[in-house]
Amino acid sequence: MSLKTNTSIQEEEKRTPSFSFPLFSFKSISKSRHLWLFLLPGFIIYTVFFALPTLSALFLSTTDWNGLSSQFSCVGFQNFKEILTNDAIFTQSLTNNLKFTIGVLIFQTLLSLGFALLLYKNSAWNTFYRSLFFVPTIISSVSIAFTWNFMYDPNIGGVNLFLSKIGLEHWTQSWIGNGHIAIYSLAFVQFWAHTGQMLIIFVAGIQAIPSELYEAASIDGATRWQKFKRITWPLLAPATTMVVAYTTIQSFKAFDLIIAMTNGGPSNSTEILSTLLYHEAFINFRFGYASAISVVFMIVIALLTFLQFRVLRLTKM
Repeated sequence: MSLKTNTSIQEEEKRTPSFSFPLFSFKSISKSRHLWLFLLPGFIIYTVFFALPTLSALFLSTTDWNGLSSQFSCVGFQNFKEILTNDAIFTQSLTNNLKFTIGVLIFQTLLSLGFALLLYKNSAWNTFYRSLFFVPTIISSVSIAFTWNFMYDPNIGGVNLFLSKIGLEHWTQSWIGNGHIAIYSLAFVQFWAHTGQMLIIFVAGIQAIPSELYEAASIDGATRWQKFKRITWPLLAPATTMVVAYTTIQSFKAFDLIIAMTNGGPSNSTEILSTLLYHEAFINFRFGYASAISVVFMIVIALLTFLQFRVLRLTKM
């Protein structure tokens, strides 16, 4: 009995893993090198398409390069000084950008959330409507711009014709020719095109909420508003954070839609930072100045995103 017991104990000791080997052996280092090779393609892509262009923009922002000549001079922070103190068009572009982004953010978020609350159940009709709302997202922005240029036409456009048919002739006007409302007309097109995309994110967030919570609330006699306030809205915080952050960045970087519809006009009333950057670089051939605008542009987006995450985090708390 004792011999068998000792033998079995020895066998168990052999099976038990030993932790006496050194933590960093040549064999483990060799294996880790092979694992690091899997990260190499992503690192190369990140370096070539993000890190190097960012460093190039930082360097060019301190020069007066025109984009064509092989010679340029270093001007230090002169470009940034001009942007912040002596460029009225930059100030107007930043103001237009904020108007455009805030308008799109508010209406796109509210509309997509409202539609998601109506269409979150997986019925045949709800699936059809969700697909229908998503269609504008897969259409190119230039095609959408041409379509809405026709819709906004003051003479034969569908918007003015519709207003005339319902007795609101006094509301008809040149929607993208009037500098006071042109940026808001473009914001409408932007959230019309991307509401379906945010709708899908909200639907996924609502479907992830356990149904038991709603059943328990119904037993307690909670109304629909109370269920939304106490269950749906708090548990939609991750989806809301994603929608708000993505919508802000997407709206701030809007370019092709505005270039195709108004090219920043009339009188710079729809000029935003991305279009101003394009005009300074490829129309006025001030690549150094445009690089400085891109740096300021990047800082503004980073600050807005940071503030949004802070506000949403405090809201969740």
